[in-house]
Amino acid sequence: MSTINTNNIFDQINQKNQQNSTQKSGNDDNQMFMKLLIAQLQNQDPTSPADTSDFMQQISSMTMVETMTEMSKTFQTMSNSLLSSQSALQASSMVGQRVFINTDIAQLTQDGGAIQGTLSLDTSSTNVRVSIYDQGGNLVDRVNMGSVPAGERSFVWNAGEDVPAGNYQIVAEAFEGDRYKQVDTWMPFTVNSVSLGQNGIGMKVNTSIGSIDFSDVKQLG
Repeated sequence: MSTINTNNIFDQINQKNQQNSTQKSGNDDNQMFMKLLIAQLQNQDPTSPADTSDFMQQISSMTMVETMTEMSKTFQTMSNSLLSSQSALQASSMVGQRVFINTDIAQLTQDGGAIQGTLSLDTSSTNVRVSIYDQGGNLVDRVNMGSVPAGERSFVWNAGEDVPAGNYQIVAEAFEGDRYKQVDTWMPFTVNSVSLGQNGIGMKVNTSIGSIDFSDVKQLG
């Protein structure tokens, strides 16, 4: 089943609307100028006609404005092209590398292997625990980290020999006051490919667990 990227669709609609608005604005300005110029010619005093040089100066000014508008469009197109090319170059260098993603899903790549991750604490906690659940929601194991200061902390789950490879849910919780509160976790995945949005904006990294917004990537390596 294919997934529709609504963000890209909205970006394309907004860009189309902006282009139509810019073109309409430029055409309206030209039409308004010509109407004013014709009205000025029709209503000038026959005994004291306007100086021809004034009209030429007005036409020259309009031409200059149109030229500047076209130059602005050209520079914007070049800027978007450079932005897209730079993003594509940066994105291509990520393929094959390991990134840490803000998710509670982790992959055990081999039976009895290990999973490492990172969690983030806003404040210190007297006890932090990391619970591991299988795809059926059953508790498989739990890692007690004890007292942990505020900041980013790494953890490792060494699975037993009888634990099969596959996807597991990682739930990290910090004890605050009289209860445990879930905290954010970042788990490592290999980047298979990268998708770029409109003009290089809205980049996504594609991994074995799906397409992830680049904003949810914490670090490489």
